[in-house]
Amino acid sequence: MVNAKGSPKKSNLDRFLHCTTPLLPPQSLPKAEIRKLNRLWHPWEREKVEFFRLSDLWDCYDEWSAYGASVPIHLSNGESLVQYYVPYLSAIQIFTSSLIREVESEDGDRYPFSDSGSDESVSEEGVENSNGVLPLNDRLGYLYLQYFERSAPYTRVPLMDKINELAQRYPGLMSLRSVDLSPASWMSVAWYPIYHIPMGRTIKDLSTCFLTYHTLSSSFQDMEPEENGGEKERMRKEGEDITLVPFGMATYKMQGDVWLSHDHDDQERLASLYSVADSWLKQLRVQHHDFNYFCTMSMTPRG
Repeated sequence: MVNAKGSPKKSNLDRFLHCTTPLLPPQSLPKAEIRKLNRLWHPWEREKVEFFRLSDLWDCYDEWSAYGASVPIHLSNGESLVQYYVPYLSAIQIFTSSLIREVESEDGDRYPFSDSGSDESVSEEGVENSNGVLPLNDRLGYLYLQYFERSAPYTRVPLMDKINELAQRYPGLMSLRSVDLSPASWMSVAWYPIYHIPMGRTIKDLSTCFLTYHTLSSSFQDMEPEENGGEKERMRKEGEDITLVPFGMATYKMQGDVWLSHDHDDQERLASLYSVADSWLKQLRVQHHDFNYFCTMSMTPRG
């Protein structure tokens, strides 16, 4: 990213986004399956379609969940340190192209089973709107799973632990592919700081917490913002890693100038990312507890 003054130097916000964005190995969809894709979600005729498995996505968060994601921070006085953030699953909604039931094998294990002949949804609770449960349609797909974290941050388990817990009831979390998911599928990750190296200094702005939003569907994976949040987009080249750059973000406890560089458009970027997250939640008509809390407690710029 080149800022307004022509400097290619990254801001601390850039570094956070770079260090916490999952990179996923692409896999190629067999040609026979390409013809079966939902044309509302994949309207382009292509000879080759790449996707990622949700299990590969969770692998990205395994080490981060155990040790924290390391983010290099450059301070205005010239000093540098490394801040560690632990990811927590804040929310997830998975919509699929066909109804998925869980069938039990002879050894007691449960496996996802697709039944495209049914119009029922499978979820713990409906998506509420003024008329009750949001009707499922061809555009949204079938609600396989939704989860919204409501507990206090200090009582939560890291993202990987929560995914493993949910996968006991919803094994599709480990077997589904991005091409199986509708464009309405998404997740939000809450990032909380744990410590920084070297230790011994108290820097108020390093207590900042982040809430990032990521699409889970391959419908969006070929268009990627440049340099994690830049306004320009580019086409992902075939064979390149699939990057789940956040399409939305909220923050709180951002009280200093550690994250918002004067030489970058960081404040405008944060306002834009906040606005997109807000619009996304309104489109799906969901109440995201963490987002509401972050907005109430934060100094996130409003666009």
